[in-house]
Formats: sequence, structure tokens, C-alpha cells
Amino acid sequence: MSAPPAQEAELLQALRAGQEDAFDTLVRAHSGRMLAVCRRILRNEEEAKDAVQEAFLSAFRGLANFEGGSLLGTWLHRIAVNASLMRLRSRKRRPEESIEDLLPAFKDDGHARIEPRDWSPSALLLVETRETRDFVRASIDRLPEIYRTVLLLRDIEEMDTSQTAEILEVTEGVVKVRLHRARHALRRLLAEREGEAPS
Repeated sequence: MSAPPAQEAELLQALRAGQEDAFDTLVRAHSGRMLAVCRRILRNEEEAKDAVQEAFLSAFRGLANFEGGSLLGTWLHRIAVNASLMRLRSRKRRPEESIEDLLPAFKDDGHARIEPRDWSPSALLLVETRETRDFVRASIDRLPEIYRTVLLLRDIEEMDTSQTAEILEVTEGVVKVRLHRARHALRRLLAEREGEAPS
């Protein structure tokens, strides 16, 4: 996602000078990962491609305002995520479900009411089946947007907390809290499914 600072500064200078090959370099370097994150958010190939195109257009228009406080790749990903989220919000969607019932409940002594299940090898084996992968995707899709997006960026796109915070324009603390809640909710959804399966 990043180039050495000298190369990045050189590319930025060429972009601002309007050099066509610099735009080609930028698109080649970042379009693949941008398309991947847009696909994961939108779950629609054509909409994802449109979101990437919108993101590049917004970036090209906003180059004069880019101060270099972040890497070009991080800046582009923030624009792509925002373009995807805007498309999601414009869809007529069912109301989002609360995740409160999926979060752990605690006794007065501070211990969990239900002990979390161990997600070691057996859970990993489950994820290898197509049916389980589809269920995991559907479960992630059930999460409210603010939790789904942070989970996608941190656990699927493998961005670090700092990058995720920058892209979503929130603090690192907010990212950590949302990710923690999203993981708990997803774990509960997966545990409920496994509880329904024959032993």
C-alpha cells in the first residue's frame, strides 16, 4: 500500500503537475486493493467498480488539498471506503439490527454469564467449507455498518488500527471498541449456528 517516502513525494509532485503517466502509476498501484475493499463493503461487482472510479475522480479533484499527512494509499482507501459507504446509504436497505443481544453479559461478580467457546482448530476447520464461508459472510453483513466496516478493514483487509482510524476518520480508541464489539457479535452468531448443528 505504500512506497518509499522519496518515491511517494516524487509521484505526488508528478500528479500535481498533471503528468499522465503518474496517474497511470497511481491507478495501477492502488486500484486492486481499492476494488477489493469496495467489493467487500458493497457485495456487488459493478457497484464496487463504480465506487473505485468515483474514488479516483474525487482523489484527482482533491489532489491540491492533499497535504501529505498520510500515505497516498491510505488517503485513496479512505476515499474508496467513503464512496462505498455513500452507495450503501443510498440503497433502500432493511433497518440495521442492534448487536446488543449478541454482546457478552456479565454476572455481578464480573464473570461472563456464558463462557466464550474456544475457537481453536475445530472452528478453523469449519471455515474451510463453502457453506460456513457463506454463513460467515452473511453474518458479517448482518452487523450494523459501523461495526461491519471496521471488521472488514481490520480483519479482512488486515489494516492496522492506525490506518483504519485514519480511513474512517475516527480515533484509534473508537476503532478498538467497535472491533471488539463486532468480533463479539460475530462470534455469538457463529456459536448460535454451531449450536444448531448436529453434534
